[in-house]
Amino acid sequence: MNAPATSRWEGRIFLGDWVAARGSSLPVVEPATGATLGMLGIANGEDVDESVRIAAEAQPGWAATAFDRRAEILREVARLLKERAAELNDWNIRECGSIPPKAEWELQASYEQAHMAAAMPMQAIGQVFPSSMPGRSNYWQRIPIGVVGVIAPWNFPLLLGLRSVLPALALGNAVILKPDAQSAVCGGLLLAELFADAGLPQGVLHVLPGGGATGDALVKHPGVGMISFTGSTAVGRQIGETCGRMLKKVALELGGNNAMVILDDADLDSASSCAAWGAFLHQGQICMQAGRHLVQRKVAGRYIELLAERAARLVVGNPAAGPVHLGPLINDRQAEKVEAIVQRSVAMGAKAVVGGNRQGRFYPATVLSGVTPDMPAFTDEIFGPVAPVTVFDSDEEAIALVNSSPYGLAAAVHGASAARALALASRLKSGMVHVNDQTVNNEFQVPFGGMGASGNGGRFGGPASFEEFTQSQWISVMERGIQYPF
Repeated sequence: MNAPATSRWEGRIFLGDWVAARGSSLPVVEPATGATLGMLGIANGEDVDESVRIAAEAQPGWAATAFDRRAEILREVARLLKERAAELNDWNIRECGSIPPKAEWELQASYEQAHMAAAMPMQAIGQVFPSSMPGRSNYWQRIPIGVVGVIAPWNFPLLLGLRSVLPALALGNAVILKPDAQSAVCGGLLLAELFADAGLPQGVLHVLPGGGATGDALVKHPGVGMISFTGSTAVGRQIGETCGRMLKKVALELGGNNAMVILDDADLDSASSCAAWGAFLHQGQICMQAGRHLVQRKVAGRYIELLAERAARLVVGNPAAGPVHLGPLINDRQAEKVEAIVQRSVAMGAKAVVGGNRQGRFYPATVLSGVTPDMPAFTDEIFGPVAPVTVFDSDEEAIALVNSSPYGLAAAVHGASAARALALASRLKSGMVHVNDQTVNNEFQVPFGGMGASGNGGRFGGPASFEEFTQSQWISVMERGIQYPF
């Protein structure tokens, strides 16, 4: 794969136009090779101040733009996503360690999000309510929040950034996107160019790459009316505390420790296929990863055999150099974390049936048997290609094991009886449950989100996006003034 072009954005941030970042610079590192792909400009607090000022000035004009023009621009965004797919996918592979099919799927999902967002401006913005007061009309309407800050993660930088950016723009907000520094080209800088070329008015979208300090400045800025954050639970708690003190709207989509429940009447070939996909896709670096495999004792041995066979066939390597199933983990720290969780669990009695041997940032698909609820492979969000298997005896025990985690993002239940599986699914503390499927599911038209430590109850997608990215206003109108008792 050829060296990527970087001159357009090196050392720059996007404030409706390209400017030099006042903050530091960071190398863009290819996780598979350690090679430097370019130098990234990092936004500091002054950059955030300037960005908010420009965005706040531009937002009213954008909100007043006719709905069909906003829709037209977002349809053009969708077209340009497809037109520039090769460059976006190449950066997703090089910068994020994605295999090409994952990058292609992410771009297609982003394209679908853009078309969904383009349909939003034409929807009804409110309702008319009756009144007990003669002559009064009660209008309830949704209005833009103003400036929305979007803090996006590195694992699916296109999709998880755009699922907030697109509806927020569609509904008349200005947006400041802070992509993770580890994915800021694919998940930010290339998008800045794309939206500008699609005709979005200058100043309505900003892209400020950075780390914790940049995000903190954005969250704490009084001119930002909402924060949409996707990332770790630990950071999400801090953001939630800050926004709570400021009475600022916040949407938190956080981590997960998601369970696959395999009942004794399940189709084990299908279940093991779903489990391998859910556990090992994108090296397990997905908040919805199948991180706990709870299997009824009667079928546990065979399930482990089938899953281990699938894991052993998966090829690990540099996705930019040739076809592989698993690329690198995003950085050394994450690779060391995955290794430590596996080693500690094995020391406590778990067995590595296949895998378990790290080579730098590359970690093979790993299946652990004999995992008990006190082991870190059960309690922790691994965020790596590891499938820990825990045995249970009854449906009640399976429910208790799933609900023992503070997380509540996604779950899956496999069984021949849909009624039994649905009855079990309805008792799980999980924002999403998939019967006879796997945990990594996303459909742009369906509200998405978690419970407990996986989120604050907000949802992305479909009708939920109208609620997330607007605020409501009641306007009552009397044809003429009336007289009150005093």
